[in-house]
Amino acid sequence: MPNRTVQFNPGGCEPDLDVDWHAGWPSPKHDPAPEIQSHAADEHTIVMRQNMSVNFEAPFMFLLFGNESALLIDTGATSDPEYFPLRAVVDGHISDWLARNPREDYRLIVAHTHGHGDHKAADAQFTDRPNTTVIGPGLDAVTGFYGFDDWPQTPRELDLGGRKLNVIPGPGHHGSATVFYDSWTRLLLTGDTFYPGRLYVQDWDAYVATVDRLVAWCEEHPVSRLVGCHVEMSTRPGADYPRGWTYQPDEAALPMTVTQLGNLQGALREIGGAPGEHRYDDFHVWYEVD
Repeated sequence: MPNRTVQFNPGGCEPDLDVDWHAGWPSPKHDPAPEIQSHAADEHTIVMRQNMSVNFEAPFMFLLFGNESALLIDTGATSDPEYFPLRAVVDGHISDWLARNPREDYRLIVAHTHGHGDHKAADAQFTDRPNTTVIGPGLDAVTGFYGFDDWPQTPRELDLGGRKLNVIPGPGHHGSATVFYDSWTRLLLTGDTFYPGRLYVQDWDAYVATVDRLVAWCEEHPVSRLVGCHVEMSTRPGADYPRGWTYQPDEAALPMTVTQLGNLQGALREIGGAPGEHRYDDFHVWYEVD
């Protein structure tokens, strides 16, 4: 059967991000939900979340399909497949997609928004998977794979086969952080750089430059939503859930807006590099000087 070529025209998809995400259970031991919740934002884009009862970080992961390759962004916070069967879930999604879009020699690329442990723990589940490339989370691996020669200045392009992503340097929270822009859905996948929660800043100047870079990107490109990797805020303005909680029954929505990113830019100007925990309605900025 010949390959069915999918036309990933820019802006050709209006992703569905209206999701009732599972946010833990009063007793994690008795949580009836699966270890991973999956949601199809469209027929070529899967958003997954690790169950908070498995790990309190409850990170989000993203699986994007192109004509030649799929891209998995981040591998969660737990390594053991007995407790966190990420590869099995991803393989199931790929099998389902290939059943609808048959083709041979389909590849998987495993990438990261950054190199913290709650975003790379299950990498080893994919190291022996056929037709799979796992990009290391360190700066040398990131710059080498994408071809960055002026890091962190100029974005690079990753072509999954008709579906082209822009990979934008995003250091500040982590030295090798990247942000992914998908022109098909117009989503900006911001990792831990921007999400409804506690924005931990490792390098102040680099973080400010990254936020400025993202604001400029949004001014020059159509962005439908900004989607990070955690939810820590509640629906009450300025109120977050304490670190380590495994039940967030009234958590904020995951998607954020370009306006909220502009609010972060303004907040950083206001903070001016002062150490401390700085609280705003939609996020908190945490910055500590060693």
